Amino acid sequence: MIDRKTGWEYRVVEIKRVTRVTRGGKRFKIRAVVIAGNKNGKIGIGVEKGDDVSQAVNKALNSAIKNSINVPIINKTIPYTVEGKVSAAKVLIKPAKEGKGLIAGGTVRIVLELAGIENAISKIIGVTKNPLTNALSAISALKKLNKYVKTQENVNKSDQI
Repeated sequence: MIDRKTGWEYRVVEIKRVTRVTRGGKRFKIRAVVIAGNKNGKIGIGVEKGDDVSQAVNKALNSAIKNSINVPIINKTIPYTVEGKVSAAKVLIKPAKEGKGLIAGGTVRIVLELAGIENAISKIIGVTKNPLTNALSAISALKKLNKYVKTQENVNKSDQI
């Protein structure tokens, strides 16, 4: 789906009902996990709670846009192989040749699609099937690419001087 205000595309990955037990009884809330991206190198993930589904999704979407990261895309793929780990989830993402397509499964595919990466190969190596931790590990792998791009920009600036 596309958010009309910001123009970002987003997907709802998970909706769960969570309970808090108080002295007066149980309080129910809805937790939404949303991945948002502009398909041009920006991607974010948001996890928020609300009283109903629409409120939780809107809050999670705003959180995903606010906490977005930049992903370097070179020839519609990533510059080099990266690995991300969060909790028990471990994800390996490799660059692929032009025309190979996106070979990924689960929430990692959603993360790569919304970031704008068209050619990549990924594998979930971890032992968890939790979509939130898999998505977070894919984001942590893509965060590692930013270090490379910053150093490359500094090298290019020093060449111009």
